[in-house]
Amino acid sequence: MNSEQIIKVGIGVTVFKDGKILMGKRKKAHGSGEYAYPGGHFEYMESFIDSAQREVREETGIEIDNIRFLGLLNLKNYAPKHYVHIMLAADWKSGEPQVLEPEKCEGWDWYEVDNLPSPRFATADKHIEAIKTGVNFFDN
Repeated sequence: MNSEQIIKVGIGVTVFKDGKILMGKRKKAHGSGEYAYPGGHFEYMESFIDSAQREVREETGIEIDNIRFLGLLNLKNYAPKHYVHIMLAADWKSGEPQVLEPEKCEGWDWYEVDNLPSPRFATADKHIEAIKTGVNFFDN
């Protein structure tokens, strides 16, 4: 097995504030040029909540609470990369979004759920589908 055949675990957090959700435009990674939620790699011995809080804080500088499970996605859209993607939702607690990883994101903004920017990262629409329908398992 080569390094391209290792399945990784990713985590994405849909952050809500005043009926809007936070998205940023990705760069220099798979999905470059696509809008996505804050997220990244799930780390060894980390809880889901700790991972969500860490990733959102590292990327945006904001604090979140009321973290909840949205779903699980088998993400193969960016082959040869393959991820198990943990979808979470959270509420904004404090802070203003900042670009803290400028090599990975062009900027953050708040968007209406029914008026999201395009193109979107492959996980983005699954998060919205989980929110709207309650479906929480995607084996695409």
